[in-house]
Amino acid sequence: MKNIIITGTSRGIGFELAHLFAKNNFRVLALSRNTSPLEQEQHPNITPLAIDISKTADLEKVKTYIETHWAQVDLLINNAGMLVNKPFEDTTKEDFMKVYNVNVFGVAELIQTVLPHLKKGSHVVNISSMGGIQGSVKFAGLSAYSSSKGALITLTELLAEEYRERGIAFNVLALGAVQTEMLSEAFPDFKAPLQPSEMAAYLFDFATTGNRYYNGKVLQVSSTTP
Repeated sequence: MKNIIITGTSRGIGFELAHLFAKNNFRVLALSRNTSPLEQEQHPNITPLAIDISKTADLEKVKTYIETHWAQVDLLINNAGMLVNKPFEDTTKEDFMKVYNVNVFGVAELIQTVLPHLKKGSHVVNISSMGGIQGSVKFAGLSAYSSSKGALITLTELLAEEYRERGIAFNVLALGAVQTEMLSEAFPDFKAPLQPSEMAAYLFDFATTGNRYYNGKVLQVSSTTP
């Protein structure tokens, strides 16, 4: 059995991903602030761990778990995200920090935590957004969110180069509209063409095979934005 860490597993795409990998004989370490949804499932291949990735002390729990239970980490999917929807003039420094602490700094620190356990052939998949793609359509109210997702794209490209010789692949997927709670926060009246389970199926295939074909790449997974 291979080992995967997935963040943001309490709902939406992350919740569906945890189940999909577990059904396909992966050991899943499911990280989220709210572990109740997965704890209720009691799937033998899923270990829910209550984590706020923006807190260094919480990430120590991840380190301890890996060192105690696993020899290595085969896959890491950084799916957790934070969104603030406000006019720019009302968006405070604290709003920006709240978003960046999850979408950028927390991702970076989690990768640093996991790095000693990533081996040749491991794959790190970061989940960004079409809002972070240069030249894409941008939407008012999402200055903190979209700029953080742009930063995540650049970070992924840099890590792919830095760890190329170790054989660890880093790729980033810029997602378009998926019918999640986060989408509803940004666009309350919009109905997306894809459900979380459909996007999870795509992400499963990419995470398990994409590192054969891509490294340091940004793939736009979007039929509509939003």
